[in-house]
Formats: sequence, C-alpha cells, structure tokens
Amino acid sequence: MARRPTLEFWYEFASTYSYLAAMRIEALAEDAGVEIRWRPFLLGPIFAAQGWTNSPFNLYPAKGRNMWRDLDREAARLGLPPVTRPNPFPQNSLSATRAATYGIDHDWLVPFSKAVFEASFSRGESIAEPAAVARILDGLGLDGTAILRAASAETNKGRLKVAGEEARSRGIYGAPSFLAEDGELFWGNDRLEQALTWAAGDRPAGLR
Repeated sequence: MARRPTLEFWYEFASTYSYLAAMRIEALAEDAGVEIRWRPFLLGPIFAAQGWTNSPFNLYPAKGRNMWRDLDREAARLGLPPVTRPNPFPQNSLSATRAATYGIDHDWLVPFSKAVFEASFSRGESIAEPAAVARILDGLGLDGTAILRAASAETNKGRLKVAGEEARSRGIYGAPSFLAEDGELFWGNDRLEQALTWAAGDRPAGLR
C-alpha cells in the first residue's frame, strides 16, 4: 500500500479556531487520504515576538466580538455543543501543552487534545491549573499525576521549547496552522480543506 501524504496540524489549546479544527480534522483527513501529525505548541512567545502582549481578539475588541459570534455559528454548523467562553481568555495553556508534548510519543495524544479543547470551549472549564489537566488525563483512564510529572521534566520542557522555535523558523505566526510535506503553509480553520487538498497532491494550475 502506498504511503499516505502527511499534513502537520499545529495547534494551541487557548486558540478558539484550533478547537474547531481539532474537532473536525480527523474525518476530513480520512476522506482525503491524508495522515495528520498533531503538533501542539505555545503561541504566546510568537505573539510576544510580534509585539503583542495579549490575544489579538482582546487587543481589538470589534474583532473579538465578531470572532465569538463566528465561533458560535461554526459550532452550530458543525454540530458541536454551544460554545462556553472560558474566563479568562485566553487561558494559560502551559501545563496542557507540556502534557501534549509528552503525549506525542503515545497513543493518547489525540483524545487528550480533543478533551482539553472540549473542557475549555464546550464547558468553559479551566485548563490552566495542573490539577485540571490531571483530571482530564484521569478521565481518559490515564495516570494524570504521573504524566504531569513526566511532562514537567527538563527534557520535555526543552522539547516544547524546540517545537516553538521550529514553528517560528517555518513561518508559523498563528493557530491553527497546517504544513504540507513540501513546506506549504495554510493558516486558519477555514483553510483546513485547502490544506488537505494540497497535501493530497491536488494543486491549482500554476501552483506547483
């Protein structure tokens, strides 16, 4: 059987549109014949490098109001539960992202990532405290305490830092972002279908 093409899915747990992408990417990728590589990372350092001290949805209130309304519309369209806004927004995603980084080598990464997004945006629960992340892991039948301990090791912290540096070096400036094997970058939940089509080898004429 021929190897499936791969698309990297770079996501941030505090990102509203990463939530939408995470909830739908698996089924779409299966239909497109594309493998997904889930890449958790922290967007805060990238924003800081651009001079932003907060989410652009907070820095520009009109943009933020429209984003939440758009999120409500999209959640309804996709059959997801009504959005519950976490308070504060954006949430501190460090503990969850460390756990996801550790989970890259384990088969629970995807269900854990989706469970974190659901806790934050479907139920409005905090994902900031290590105890909250541990509860999510425990709910998946895992040992949340042991995983968080491993995720807090210097080796895993370094791995997360390297992921952030890789994201910047590859031109990523927001989440969700999708990277095809040839380095083509797509940004935003609304570009997911195009990213999958490109990864599968179907490109517009003149764009090869």
